Amino acid sequence: MKKLVLALMAVLAVVALTACGGQKSGKTLTLMQNKPEIDAQLKAYAAEWGKKNNVTVVIKSIGGTSGGMGPQLKADYAAGDMPDIFAFDGLEAYKEWEGVILDLSNEPWVSKTSVAFKYNGKVYGFPVAVEGWGMAYNADLLAKAGIDPKTLNNYEAYKAAFEKLNAMKKELGIDSVVSMAASVEMGWVTAHHNFNSLLSNGLPYGDLSVVNDLLAGKVDEQRLSEYADWVELLFKYADKTVLLTGNYDAQVGAFAAGKAVFLHQGNWVDPNMKTANVTFKMAFAPHGSMKQVTDGIFVAAPSFYAINKDSKNLALAKKFLNDFVETPEGNNYMVKEALMIPAFSNITLNPEGQLSKSVQEWASAGKVYSWNQYYFTGDFRDKILTPIYNQFAAGKISKSQFVALMKKAFEENAKK
Repeated sequence: MKKLVLALMAVLAVVALTACGGQKSGKTLTLMQNKPEIDAQLKAYAAEWGKKNNVTVVIKSIGGTSGGMGPQLKADYAAGDMPDIFAFDGLEAYKEWEGVILDLSNEPWVSKTSVAFKYNGKVYGFPVAVEGWGMAYNADLLAKAGIDPKTLNNYEAYKAAFEKLNAMKKELGIDSVVSMAASVEMGWVTAHHNFNSLLSNGLPYGDLSVVNDLLAGKVDEQRLSEYADWVELLFKYADKTVLLTGNYDAQVGAFAAGKAVFLHQGNWVDPNMKTANVTFKMAFAPHGSMKQVTDGIFVAAPSFYAINKDSKNLALAKKFLNDFVETPEGNNYMVKEALMIPAFSNITLNPEGQLSKSVQEWASAGKVYSWNQYYFTGDFRDKILTPIYNQFAAGKISKSQFVALMKKAFEENAKK
């Protein structure tokens, strides 16, 4: 852990750039966020905002190929160098940092969103965006293979489709059916996002029955077994190099290059697709983690900006967040530059990214499932579950061992 923290701090020392250079005000506002795919866009916006407000804005982006934000935030806290604004991803993360998070209940933007982070009736988190994921697919390649994406709604449908596509790899010009990453560094794909299939797929939005059972150490072995079939299927038809050693860029890049038909990521990859000048049609299909048909994707506000209550720049930090919502420049940044789905009712701009549009279509149809992974601690997901997925992907354990280890993990977690 010490080596990881030191390594991350060394990286930050080299690459953390001030988003606004040459300012003479002496004031510096620092934001640490967990979406590296919008790093360039956020820094550009922050530079312009900084000029207008006579402040130097520093953006630190931790995540994706840069590692987890949690360890770096803890290191900064220990060093007495906490950012003014920082991102957190849900209930357990809030509980970890609630002693330093400012109550934002009276901020102007609160009345314009239904997905702010609330705890005990108070607002503590500014929703960064609305995001969603299912299985992103290359519609052009599916059409070439004669597969209707609307049929991809359970395990058997995906199994048949994957087998057909795998047999057509040369004809389609692909390296693999799925672009999937399962290294320990990419645990946020497996033990965060994929894990959520077990927790909420097929359940009414907000249904925590599976979550509560697992937190209590009670495991539905049939559901877990079907889920294990799904994980095995994804690993089997993934490019092994990307699966075992690929980073975020390698995983997303394979799909963008048309070398994989499916991508296990969310609409946050739209900026990557834009940068890569992708021209093929794409959208989301549901996850196939169950035998029964499921007709929806996972949609929520996945992360939130918190303000450090001990910041010396509280007024500036509040203004920085509010200007995202209240100014044309802030609106344009969120929707047109960062290609995010805005979480605020007053913003009338619509995202241009194909995957964001797909998320909106699923949401408008009411076909959505919850994000429930954040009811489990980051340490449980990252330190306990991630290695289990990684071992399964590497062939070091069998499917039955994967099921047994997952079951044991839930039972032991309940005893803590």
